[in-house]
Amino acid sequence: MIKKNTLLSTSLLAGIFFCWVSGEIFAQTTLRISHQWPGGTGDVRDEMFRIMAREIEAAEVDIVVRIYPAQSLFKAGDQWSALIRGRLDITGLPLDYASGRHPQFNATLMPGLVKSHDHARRLNSSLFMNSIREIIEDEGLIVLADAWLSGGFVSTENCILWPNDIQGLVTRGAGPAFERMLAGAGASIASMPSSEIYTAMQTGVLDAANTSSASLVTFRLYEHAQCLTAPGEHALWFMYQPVLMAQRSWNKLQPQQQSVLRRASKLAEDYFFQESKKLDAEMEKVYQDAGVRVVHMNAEQAQAWKEIATESSYRVFTEEVPGGAELIDQALAVD
Repeated sequence: MIKKNTLLSTSLLAGIFFCWVSGEIFAQTTLRISHQWPGGTGDVRDEMFRIMAREIEAAEVDIVVRIYPAQSLFKAGDQWSALIRGRLDITGLPLDYASGRHPQFNATLMPGLVKSHDHARRLNSSLFMNSIREIIEDEGLIVLADAWLSGGFVSTENCILWPNDIQGLVTRGAGPAFERMLAGAGASIASMPSSEIYTAMQTGVLDAANTSSASLVTFRLYEHAQCLTAPGEHALWFMYQPVLMAQRSWNKLQPQQQSVLRRASKLAEDYFFQESKKLDAEMEKVYQDAGVRVVHMNAEQAQAWKEIATESSYRVFTEEVPGGAELIDQALAVD
């Protein structure tokens, strides 16, 4: 009987592990993080999560972090629903990927709405982002970190500066708002996540694409490009890409564990902001070194695109999306 009870006790201890830290008892927790970008390559989006993991595990509050990059756990388009359904704890994704469920999210990838990295950071504390976060929270998710990326055009054909440069090309537009603007300029649209652009350009499915500065480098699109339209001083393309966590996963953590996670997320957010500002210059060098022509829009060219966006992307958004006009006004109110 003693032997049997001893075995039972050992089994229970093996199945339930507790750790005493700073006077508190924590149940061991594993947090699974999924994202679509290559891991261990220096990609700032992947590194953001690795900073979080290092900080959390160094705090010794008995949280184990598992990072699944490159769609190794969930496909890019499945991460939002996996988070909501409790199959995933944390993800980072372009919020526009969830615009099929919440068209209001199109405002976070709206042509010309964000002027610069500093402007994007000011937006984070605005009524505009409060409205976006309210929708996120109503889905049972929380925002751990805010992140914005600039981006540009890449083409296997001619350089894209004026709207008529894209006429007749098959283009990836990175979300409905950009797709409407590009279609308004005469492009044909092929929708896909950024992780699929390389193969589409390689096989001739795509002639051009819009995507972030990070993806333009990480996915080696320069291997099939003839010309890059970099953001420069007249960027059209800025994308909101938050770190999201399931509320049910958050609720399972003890207060000290939550505090550590918040601190780690803030460090990752600050890192991302600083690094994202450097990405544009680094991207240009990578493309130039690969023999790709690099150009920038001037004010007149950018304005020509914005006029098309106003009559297509902005008009549809304000007319068809509940609260769309208010969201645009809130964003434009931020200097």
